[in-house]
Amino acid sequence: MAKGIKDKVAILGMGCTRFGERWDCSGEDLMVEAFLECLQDAGIEKKEIQAAYLGTHIDEISVGKAGTPLGYALKLPFIPVTRTENYCATATEAFRAACYAVASGAYDIILALGVEKLKDTGYGGLPGGSAFGTEMFMRGSNFTAPGLFAQLATAYSAKWGVEMGKIKDALAHISAKSHANGALNPRAHLRKAVPADMIKAAPMIAYPLGLFDCCGVSDGAAAAIVTTPEIAKAIKANQNIVKVKALQVVVSSGEEEAYTNWDGAHFATTRIAAQKAYEEAGIKNPRKEIGMAEVHDCFSITEFVTMEDLHISPKGGAYDDVMGGFYDLDGQLPCQVDGGLKCFGHPIGASGLRMIYAMYEQLLERVPEQRRVKTPGYGLTHNLGGQPAKNVCAISIVGLD
Repeated sequence: MAKGIKDKVAILGMGCTRFGERWDCSGEDLMVEAFLECLQDAGIEKKEIQAAYLGTHIDEISVGKAGTPLGYALKLPFIPVTRTENYCATATEAFRAACYAVASGAYDIILALGVEKLKDTGYGGLPGGSAFGTEMFMRGSNFTAPGLFAQLATAYSAKWGVEMGKIKDALAHISAKSHANGALNPRAHLRKAVPADMIKAAPMIAYPLGLFDCCGVSDGAAAAIVTTPEIAKAIKANQNIVKVKALQVVVSSGEEEAYTNWDGAHFATTRIAAQKAYEEAGIKNPRKEIGMAEVHDCFSITEFVTMEDLHISPKGGAYDDVMGGFYDLDGQLPCQVDGGLKCFGHPIGASGLRMIYAMYEQLLERVPEQRRVKTPGYGLTHNLGGQPAKNVCAISIVGLD
């Protein structure tokens, strides 16, 4: 009988580059930067790594289609290296594969690394075409990502009777909160606090989303070395060990777009993945037991809706939680503790592991006091790849013993 991943895998070490316009670095350089920190943190030698998983999404402009670039760049000792890809959940998929391999008993120590190099394309956003799906997945071409996600706001307003003015106030608070957190983080791409009034006055991109409601594009990499809890405790005696409590991935079946039972105001995949993750982790009340989160804030409205889909805010009640400071750094459940996609940007193949790195740092109390979560509890990360009507959702939950 399947019992899930809970407490079968420990994170031995992690590493994360500075995210941003890394003109001075290739994708391989970013891999090395993240890996060296991760290896030192793990306290092992490279020869002890038995397998590796590389997460990259847009292979045409990054490091290629295979796992071999990771072996070349890191000079790994002739071990299996597998490339993973699943839209914006790509890095989480690399982490999940590594964790499952350890939990199965196939290997003892495994590397997961996610990387993406997007700024060198000279393109203002993410490339289109085959990199993001077939015509069956994205029918028609007259749409933009801000336009698709902006529709969540109007649908939410209609569904729950929340005035658009109040939603815009909440979105401005979300972005201001993330910018305040990112300003404290030396690895973030954008490191300037932005007040809510400036956010609301910014140029409109797709109503009601303005400039500061949209995350940017960047370069970056993040890595994790995972092992069994027994090995982790032997290597790091008398130190806290971060364990994996849950890993869940849910992919749309097409029902949201094909039928009329989807209201357009929520992510069906997130609701299902969250429930499965809580069951796997043994969490009964996520509002009280989850202590911090990194969610997929590609747009501020995504974060707003997601907090309800995670069963943390009550349905139709996200406005009160957001404006009441529930998700602020000094609130009950801080969200985007490192600045989120809003301040790091979104190198697709790296973001999922960057989020886990933020949870890992907080759990081990490695961040300065000014940006430390008071009672971290369980840390939750959430990736969403695709569009509101059809997407992949990945959720991880980590915590101490």
